[in-house]
Amino acid sequence: MVVGSEPGAASAVSWFHRVCESVVARLPLGLNSLVPPTFLGFVVINSGTFALDLLVLTLLHGVLRVPFGVAVTAAYVCAFAASYVLNRVVNFQSHGAVGPQVAVYVVVVVINYLAFILGVSSALRAFGVEYHLARIAAGACEGIYMYCAMRWVVFRR
Repeated sequence: MVVGSEPGAASAVSWFHRVCESVVARLPLGLNSLVPPTFLGFVVINSGTFALDLLVLTLLHGVLRVPFGVAVTAAYVCAFAASYVLNRVVNFQSHGAVGPQVAVYVVVVVINYLAFILGVSSALRAFGVEYHLARIAAGACEGIYMYCAMRWVVFRR
């Protein structure tokens, strides 16, 4: 069964889009003409997947004492798998071939992982920043990069 192929899922996807469009339409100061509904959808979805990332990181590194680099990697893989599926189906409603999209997404994610997840978070940790704060700061950088990559590269129309 394909995610989003059931009638209830289709109505949930439509509802999600209507809510995003409605919220963006009400933005003040002309922001409604600058902010696409998919950006709000990305923020909502990726806030949830980022929470998943931090939860897995905390469990692995904080509770189980898995080394930081391994814990960050495992948490990242869980979060970005969920992000890909939710953004593909719910936010960008992509109907493109999955294989090529996944291949491009993997390249985007590897660049993101090396530059922001390991690079920024590890550099901040080296400067003594607490690991949750280091991950949050890296997350802010990766959020901007990932939205742009998903909108204009991975799920381009």
